[in-house]
Amino acid sequence: MPDPFDTDYVNLTSPAVAHYTIIPSDTADLPVRPRALFVNAPGVAVLRDNDGEDVSYDLQAGAVLSIRPTRVMATGTTAQLVAWY
Repeated sequence: MPDPFDTDYVNLTSPAVAHYTIIPSDTADLPVRPRALFVNAPGVAVLRDNDGEDVSYDLQAGAVLSIRPTRVMATGTTAQLVAWY
């Protein structure tokens, strides 16, 4: 399929070009660091940042989080998340 935008510069404000379902893990970082997270199913997400700090978020379905976590913790996470990058 032709893509007239394939040579455009991709940055944090441009649309994502790929996605994957997040599988929370207490031991493994995300395979690709996302630009944002989409909440498929509501619940709690425990996200780890660059400094190794874990923060819990209470989320509603359809929310978009403009955060780039390094890890989504299995312990405490009940929401279903999709990574956009």
